[in-house]
Amino acid sequence: MNLEDLRKIREKVQNEMCQRVENAKIKITVEMGTSGIAAGAREVLKTFTDEINKKDISNVIVTQTGEKGYSSKEPIVEIYEKGKEIVIYGNMDSDKAKRVVDDHIEKGNIVKEFEIKFKK
Repeated sequence: MNLEDLRKIREKVQNEMCQRVENAKIKITVEMGTSGIAAGAREVLKTFTDEINKKDISNVIVTQTGEKGYSSKEPIVEIYEKGKEIVIYGNMDSDKAKRVVDDHIEKGNIVKEFEIKFKK
């Protein structure tokens, strides 16, 4: 593999990522602050990314953000869907992340037992 081959691969991946962002109907955000990371947010983020890629779901992006001050509920995951209210899941782990992908992302059913609500 030469430098030109690597450049072509990089361009292909960048184009695929741009298309995925443009086509995204759902955004999964994992809070990756200090307490989130300590509670296992890295593994949760990896599981979401792996599951989305394994199932070849093209209209979803997985991102990360900093802490929002709810350390007792970490790892926290927010699901943003166009035209719907944000769904917040707390105390996530890899198994819960897989279930969210199966039930919420693929079938459109909020996993109520993982959902957390904050008083406004």
